[in-house]
Amino acid sequence: MNDENSEPNPYARFIIMYIFIALALFLPAGTIFWLQGWIYIIIMIIFSSSYITYLARKDPELLKARAKTKTTESWEKKLGVIGTPFFILMYIIPGFDAIRFQWLNVPLYVSIIGFIGMILALILFFFVSRENMYLSRVVEIQEDRGHTVITTGPYRIIRHPMYLAVIILYISHCLALGSLFSLIPCAIIIITIILRTIHEDKMLHEQLKGYKEYAQKTRYKLIPGIW
Repeated sequence: MNDENSEPNPYARFIIMYIFIALALFLPAGTIFWLQGWIYIIIMIIFSSSYITYLARKDPELLKARAKTKTTESWEKKLGVIGTPFFILMYIIPGFDAIRFQWLNVPLYVSIIGFIGMILALILFFFVSRENMYLSRVVEIQEDRGHTVITTGPYRIIRHPMYLAVIILYISHCLALGSLFSLIPCAIIIITIILRTIHEDKMLHEQLKGYKEYAQKTRYKLIPGIW
């Protein structure tokens, strides 16, 4: 069977993903009348559909790379197993917390800060994707595509800007939905991202030509001026 024909349609995956996200948000809430929930869904749908369309036109190879989910790295598999249930909880808890039981009364300005953070994180996500044509969803050296070190754009400041964008997005997700309790699973996910950054950086030092020299010039992995 032709591998290209067997690849899932990115738009079909997109639709299925957001059906599950909507269910994870609104079923625990027990109502569809949740303004923050709808704003969240709308922002993410607009960005995700635009992002897929952009990659399909400008960089279909990157779109294929972003669709990969299977990894050969054992440490990446373990981190995925650990992080997945907490990722699901990060979507389920807000409906219970902010709407159904109202465990904490979070002021509206917290949600506004969260939505601003989401938009900034998505903008960074886009710029990183535009700069790095090797931005696979799994950790790998793409020798078949002539994988080289990216040193431009956000990569001039930190070595793993995509992970920073994801961390900001996840924290902002919790705030936007008015759920401080969802920051608990979010914190676990962030720990797995930090561990992933450490392992990936080590692998790139060992396997990607020119990365050691790049790391000497760009000192910080994730947070400018700190780490």
